[in-house]
Amino acid sequence: MTHAAKRSLKHALRDSLKDQSCIVGVGETAFVRGSGRTVLSQVAEASSRAIADAGLVGSQVDGLVLSGSKVFGEALAATVGLSDLTYMASVHLGGANPVAALQNAAMAVATGVATAVLVPYGWNGYSETRISRREEGQPGTDAASGAEPVAGDDTMSQAVANAYAPMGVFGPVQFYSWLATRHSQLYGITPEHTAEIALLSRANAQSNPKAYMRGRPLTLDDYMASPMISSPLRMYDCCLETDGACAVVVTSAGRAADGPHAPVYISGVAEGHPYPADDFESRADLADIGLVRAAPRAFAMADVSPADLDFAQIYDCFTYVVLLQLEALGLCGTGEVGDYVSGGRLRIDGALPINTHGGLHSEAHVESLNHIVEAVRQLRHEADLQVDGCEVGLVTGWGNFAEGSAAILRR
Repeated sequence: MTHAAKRSLKHALRDSLKDQSCIVGVGETAFVRGSGRTVLSQVAEASSRAIADAGLVGSQVDGLVLSGSKVFGEALAATVGLSDLTYMASVHLGGANPVAALQNAAMAVATGVATAVLVPYGWNGYSETRISRREEGQPGTDAASGAEPVAGDDTMSQAVANAYAPMGVFGPVQFYSWLATRHSQLYGITPEHTAEIALLSRANAQSNPKAYMRGRPLTLDDYMASPMISSPLRMYDCCLETDGACAVVVTSAGRAADGPHAPVYISGVAEGHPYPADDFESRADLADIGLVRAAPRAFAMADVSPADLDFAQIYDCFTYVVLLQLEALGLCGTGEVGDYVSGGRLRIDGALPINTHGGLHSEAHVESLNHIVEAVRQLRHEADLQVDGCEVGLVTGWGNFAEGSAAILRR
């Protein structure tokens, strides 16, 4: 296929997906540490709530897109009554899964393969991780990123097992500290800049009754006094590990008009992959992240610019990951993010509020699906900490070795 033909195909895809599908239902469980429940039961609860929120019953949902492989689709379908599935798929991009799954769901709806698609995710990211590490005597899954266990047989896991681990590098906090170290030394990013992300997330969580860190305020002194985990990342630069589940339902724009809530349109959506995606050290540019590729495509599909955003839910497994994504989104130039985050710009009363629910840092870690749920509630104008009059919002995902995804949603 010629370059021109590829470009034409991409334009056709963009035109066929923009505003053709809507998120019409959202649901979640409580976010806890030590759920005492199976992942399936939590995902089923969140899914049932999302289906009911959409004004549907299980038999009316004929599509299912899973994030990763925490549950089997067949088991979930039987549990929540998805009795007439015509489409089932799964996405495997770590924390970038849920936003990328929206693209998959939108394509299924736009092509008529399915009429209503359930996108769920859940895990025991706190309790099962500790059981795994204790029983196996190895690092296991790191809940801060959603990455798969390092003992796996995929090439990313082998890079960790054979190249990184012998040098004492085992988990995402160390992988991402490479990116943070290089960027901070090049551009003068300070602890006060990363602290701003942790502090605003914790402040926002105080208005969210579902947030795990509600009632636990955080000060700059607390942040600065927290132990260094992998320089320059301190303890409060790292997100929560929690148990819980979320789900959303996607259907066509025409069908959404008859739903019980204001429909939230998927205006632009894309995923992006650094090259090679399975090894940081083999990249020509260590700072290459998937969102650099995904964001321009999502903005182009939605026909909006970063200046049009009323809020953003930015994947925040680590504070520095947020800073890197703000630059990748074009909200500021390369190396300018320190100044950009200063002065309250990203606070609830600032020019671009982010992570209004508390994010992975202070609400819960449910990959990026709880970010999507929050974005939907913001655009319905029913959020706990509401951005006044918001019409357009952004959600990002980040997974594994900096895979990226982005969705532009509008009321």
